[in-house]
Amino acid sequence: MTEDITQTTIRFAATDGWQLEADIYTSPSPKIAVLISAGTGFPRQFYTGLAMYLARQGAVVLTYDYRGIGGSKDKDLAGSGIDYPDWGRLDAPAALNALEETAPGLPLTHLCHSVGGHFVGLMPNQSKITRHAFVSVGTGYFGGHHLRNIPSELYFWWVLGPYLLLRYGYIKPAGGWRGEALPPKLFKTWRRWSQRRSYFQPDLATKLAPHHYDEVTAPIRSWIFPDDPIATPSTASDLLKCYPAAPHEVIIRKPSQVGVTRIGHEGALRKGRDALWAEFSDWLMGAS
Repeated sequence: MTEDITQTTIRFAATDGWQLEADIYTSPSPKIAVLISAGTGFPRQFYTGLAMYLARQGAVVLTYDYRGIGGSKDKDLAGSGIDYPDWGRLDAPAALNALEETAPGLPLTHLCHSVGGHFVGLMPNQSKITRHAFVSVGTGYFGGHHLRNIPSELYFWWVLGPYLLLRYGYIKPAGGWRGEALPPKLFKTWRRWSQRRSYFQPDLATKLAPHHYDEVTAPIRSWIFPDDPIATPSTASDLLKCYPAAPHEVIIRKPSQVGVTRIGHEGALRKGRDALWAEFSDWLMGAS
């Protein structure tokens, strides 16, 4: 029952001292622990419904805000220097450690939405994770996305984004960008990667070194939805190639198969998607 689930907000330090905010959802009889890593621009509260569902199934769940997002914001976003890899190299490992401290002895699992699945290979403690559920995880390469989505992406990268940086110094929610505000350095890295099919792979030997992509061996199950314009079968496949040692499979689910009319890039995490959430839970619990 929902009333049996406890929710607690905590703060903890990333490895460089940055203060991060998180929510912990605790089942009275937990079997596993689940870290939920968000997509770009999504605050942790977006995943509350899913976290509550997983807790009711017998999980301790931790949702967290990356630096610069939600409760982990700094006062000066424009001058923060936050870059995309910081979320994987500094924030996600600290969140995993916080979850482990909260749920000692439980198997640690990971549910990743969108960019949350990009940076597992940057986590120095990734070997603690027993399995990953990827939800709408594909590369940001615009050429692999649905054709109808490409004009809006190019507008975001080369018109709206530069204008917002010039006027405000960061990516403010305006002009079509509906996510959280984004730091300037992070936006520029995201744009650079998204212009090439290889995405971040050319940086593995330089800006992303050292990394652990070749060392990730925990199995990955990746859910892809045909009406998602970004995480397509081709971009999902390209992203999974970054984890060559991890057993993986791609599950394609049409909206009609789970009793809804639309899923898109974020719909699998919205309320009313219990049929999908049951699949995520079963996988993380080791029941499928």
